[in-house]
Amino acid sequence: MSADLTWLLIRKNNSFTVKKVPEGPIFSKEPGNLVNLHSYKYSGIANAKTIHVEETPSGIQIVSRKPSASPHSVKSARQSTGIRRGSGPRRAAGIAAQKAKAGYRPDLRKVCVVSIHISNLLFSCLEKKPLPEKKPRGKKAALVDSE
Repeated sequence: MSADLTWLLIRKNNSFTVKKVPEGPIFSKEPGNLVNLHSYKYSGIANAKTIHVEETPSGIQIVSRKPSASPHSVKSARQSTGIRRGSGPRRAAGIAAQKAKAGYRPDLRKVCVVSIHISNLLFSCLEKKPLPEKKPRGKKAALVDSE
């Protein structure tokens, strides 16, 4: 089914649509929609080429959909690239630029980098583990052992 026909079928109502304000913007929660706006350009369902940024415990995963894959295949239709937690924005920009240079939705380059940056900020807000108690070393350890 073509992307245009898919969009015509899902644009009025689907399970991912969020309409909070009657006359305001319409949002979407679908995977592959980086901006969360309900539009054809950013739709993760209607477009054959989508990019999805998700957080995992090991870092951030950028999942792209292979355009030549059949709509029935799930795992084999997706390609995943990981960014470790402390990599920084240059690594994220490099991966987004690599996808754009390969002809894979160059219009989403800036949006992808911004959403990766936001994900990095969310990771930095996580609670840090408490530091272990410092053990005495050297002469101080000998004093503690002798007591």
